[in-house]
Amino acid sequence: MSRPKILITEPIPDNVIEYLDRVGEVTVGRKGTYDSEDTLRKDLPNYDALMCMLSTPVSRSVLEQASSLKIVANFAVGYNNIDVSAAKELGIKVANTPDVLTEACGDFAMALLMATSRHFNDAEQYLRAGNFKGWEPLGFLGMELRGKKLGIVGMGRIGQAFAHRAKAFGMNILYSNRSQLPSDIESSLEAEYISDVRELARQSDVLSLNCPLTPETHHLVDKEILDIMPQHSILINISRGPVVDEETLAKALHEGSISGAGLDVFEEEPTVHPELLSAPNCTLLPHIASATYETREAIGMLAANAIKQVLSGTDDSEISNLV
Repeated sequence: MSRPKILITEPIPDNVIEYLDRVGEVTVGRKGTYDSEDTLRKDLPNYDALMCMLSTPVSRSVLEQASSLKIVANFAVGYNNIDVSAAKELGIKVANTPDVLTEACGDFAMALLMATSRHFNDAEQYLRAGNFKGWEPLGFLGMELRGKKLGIVGMGRIGQAFAHRAKAFGMNILYSNRSQLPSDIESSLEAEYISDVRELARQSDVLSLNCPLTPETHHLVDKEILDIMPQHSILINISRGPVVDEETLAKALHEGSISGAGLDVFEEEPTVHPELLSAPNCTLLPHIASATYETREAIGMLAANAIKQVLSGTDDSEISNLV
């Protein structure tokens, strides 16, 4: 009996590849090869399992051609790149990787806020350009976090992890969510629930996006929200790029209607809106919120384990990370 064939769309930690080598015959693509729907549609019929990235377009037309495919495991907590409804109709399992990146992303959100509120990027460029001539009493003045209001849109695991860190810095936590958190969690965070995102934006010194990308959250941060936000406020986004209208955000930054933004995700990744590249106090990072050795390996192992379980016939109820 032949071994199952597994496609990994681009290089991932070696330990994960070695683990899957014991499960089946593994092929690892080159970065970018499977960002094309045409390439994926052509190659996928040869495979029993797919481990893919958020950049991999696993559409209905791709899945309909993949006659041997049993599972798609996303190397991410999100799965908006996969047509989940089509997969279910075709009997193909879909897995993601919740929980394992919570702490890394909580750390990262705090670091991104610190970098933006204290102008780290501008200050470093100033130094590297040879402009630093000594301490300046008015040089790169930023926002102190103690006593400021952090508004979190999406109070899931990552939102709560960020809130715990921000609370340790003396920030007051406000949040908006699809549903209000249990009272014990609210109490531990001393968090105040605000159902209306517009009211949350009006009250927040820092507005952080930690929500999934859905039709309802697409361009959630638009001109109306940016106009409501206080002039001294900062926007943080580590969720998904299209949650923000980038063109409108760039205009707000250039006009000074908000004071800064820290972005790890972009509307048309890997392209960044050119006006953001020149925007003042805008910290731009290449989607690295989960980029620790420990987390990236844990992501891969969780996705790989789902592949192993599905290919071995494990009952769905025993696979914790199926969508």
